[in-house]
Amino acid sequence: MKKTIILLALVICGSAVFAQKGKVTSAQNLKDTGKLDKALEAINEAVDASNEKAEKSLPWPKTWEVRGEIYQAIFASQDENIKALSEDPLTTALESYKKAIELDDKDKFGNSVKIKLTLLTNDLTNQAVEAFNNNDYELALKSFEQILEIQDIPVVKKDNPGAIDTVILFNSGLAAYNAKNYKKAIHYYGESAKYGYNGARTYALISDSYIQMQDTVNALKTVQEGFEKYPEDNNVLTSMIDLYMKMGKNEEALKYLDMAIEQDPSNVTYYFAKGALYEKFGEEENAVAAYTKAAEVDPTFFNAYYNLGALYYNKGVKQIEFANSIPANENEKYEAESKKADIWWEKALPYMEKCRELNPEDEMTLESLKNLYYRMKNMDKYNEILEVLGQ
Repeated sequence: MKKTIILLALVICGSAVFAQKGKVTSAQNLKDTGKLDKALEAINEAVDASNEKAEKSLPWPKTWEVRGEIYQAIFASQDENIKALSEDPLTTALESYKKAIELDDKDKFGNSVKIKLTLLTNDLTNQAVEAFNNNDYELALKSFEQILEIQDIPVVKKDNPGAIDTVILFNSGLAAYNAKNYKKAIHYYGESAKYGYNGARTYALISDSYIQMQDTVNALKTVQEGFEKYPEDNNVLTSMIDLYMKMGKNEEALKYLDMAIEQDPSNVTYYFAKGALYEKFGEEENAVAAYTKAAEVDPTFFNAYYNLGALYYNKGVKQIEFANSIPANENEKYEAESKKADIWWEKALPYMEKCRELNPEDEMTLESLKNLYYRMKNMDKYNEILEVLGQ
């Protein structure tokens, strides 16, 4: 009699175990036939810690593997009602696969879970790209980081122990930057730079991330490192010049501008920047030479003509201010000094007229021309400009 009771108890106990493992099998079958809502219900019962019947299915690695499959299928579904079943299905899928690996102490499910993780990487990549294109940079960053996490899981890593996915590292940095998470951007760009990904551009991006954090010291240090590693690359050189100018280190900026011009003599912006620096130094002749060279390199470069015109115009204004400071009883001297202003305005005029030719609607140019024509007593042209300005 006792043996019968014991055997009966074992049968009942075994039935309970198989019943819950049967739920997992049922969930997988429902998933395979596209009944994802029912599959989710079944797997939820199998992982419900408050459910006594789930006592045996909870520690079973297969349970969590199937759970991951179901959530991946929810992500891939085109049915909005199915998609609504989970707010973040790929994250849940990843957590499920990690749980399966954690419970798989006998390594029975390692290969099958590894395949699922590879497929999950593809899904996360698609999600990241779509999120980035939709300006959802937080989700893009999260997805890229999860790909990196998968690549670091031992069962995945053992096939390529030394592999580094620099593309995903760089994209993580890009997503972090756009999400304004500059610390993470610096980290991921920095990891990319270690392996030479994107060359000098990556250093320029790290530097810009520091600038966004208002850390000019590290920004400058970064571009200097980049320049040492890629001395022939104008991207990092330009970033370094910009930083020196922003920090008021004009002598250093000028030195590297000359280096940049030597590397790329057709880059008009270098000559223009050099002219602007010389103006800061008060070296007007050198500034004029640099702006003139910029206009020679690119005859359509508006800013070079405008700065030349403005430089001469302002010299005329200063000359008038000086003339006005002459005592009223020295009229002859006043007249002589006043006329010197005309020389500067005559020099300014062709440059401002060239600016109007290049950009007829630029208001600053029109205002400058209006003032020049008035001071030079060319009233026909003055009235023409007034009409254009609607004054």
